[in-house]
Amino acid sequence: MRGFTLLVWVLLCFATCHSSSLFRDGLLDNGNFELAPKAADLNGTIVRSSNAIPKWTISGFVEYIKAGQKQGDMLLVVPEGYAAVRLGNEASIKQDLNVTKGMCYALTFSAARTCAQEESLNVSVAPDFGILPIQTLYSSNGWDSYSWAFCALSAIARILLHNPGTDEDPACGPLVDSIAIRALYPPRPTSANLLKNGDFEEGPYVFPNTSWGVLIPPNIEDDHSPLPAWMIESLKAVKYIDSAHFSVPRGQRAVELVGGKESAIAQVARTIIGKTYQLTFAVGDASNSCEGSMVVEAFAGRDTVKVPYESRGKGGYKRAVLRFVATATRTRIMFLSTYYHTRSDDYASLCGPVVDDVKLLSVRKPAEVSA
Repeated sequence: MRGFTLLVWVLLCFATCHSSSLFRDGLLDNGNFELAPKAADLNGTIVRSSNAIPKWTISGFVEYIKAGQKQGDMLLVVPEGYAAVRLGNEASIKQDLNVTKGMCYALTFSAARTCAQEESLNVSVAPDFGILPIQTLYSSNGWDSYSWAFCALSAIARILLHNPGTDEDPACGPLVDSIAIRALYPPRPTSANLLKNGDFEEGPYVFPNTSWGVLIPPNIEDDHSPLPAWMIESLKAVKYIDSAHFSVPRGQRAVELVGGKESAIAQVARTIIGKTYQLTFAVGDASNSCEGSMVVEAFAGRDTVKVPYESRGKGGYKRAVLRFVATATRTRIMFLSTYYHTRSDDYASLCGPVVDDVKLLSVRKPAEVSA
């Protein structure tokens, strides 16, 4: 009996360890492509067989690019580490990942444009997909990190990145590197905040060895947002930043509005018609040499407030308040930056004010208190 009990315990331990190893936040297997194809599977930079890159399956014209490699007079930028892949016209890479059915996840990856201005990436986990534009460079490094989210419909997610481009040169296409994933846990409103994820702590994976944040692409709805509960209602991305590399007003994460009025975040909150509410939030700078006179515009339905902030680019923040009376059962809360900004030490890198610690609460009118 004692031996049987020991056997059951060992089997349970094995099952627990095995199941916990199915998923982890961080890089996918060979997500940074540091495990190279064999020399026999390469024709120069061209990958010759579909399974040549360890842990990945490729289709179409895919190149394995090493750091420092040139294309004519142009240096091909590898976002991080030793190597990356370049996806030619209609080329793709894919990997199957064990996930939890019904759970939502955010992918984070780095990408760089190489030839055309209008390059984009189709990121998908069937049946969800998103066309992410990468023509706008938000930093002068030559690359940016992007995020995209999906909710798993089965226990296996097939992650696929595809270049839908039709460039005259079929070899042209974006460089892709450092593909990672993070599980997203659905935030809920509480008695202390009617908004969900108002502190932005729930969001995409941020690479610990990078210092440029993660872009959340434009036109992202809240049902599959890498920034849970928030929508990106703009033509440009917003940047998700962490306290390890930036100044954050509260907690570990915040949002930087890097595209002026084309960079906006929004959330719809449940409200009661005629009731008074108070929206509080922090406005600051990310300590990334983003200097100058900043203004954040906050909207709550038809009410608005403009919050000026004079940035020295070295961190800091101020608190702001918007009080309003609800005119509908659902009120749209939105933030945007009035002006465009670039870093004082790098005029090619877009930046902007930071928004964090957003709270919405109902408040009593003076008449209600006296009653």
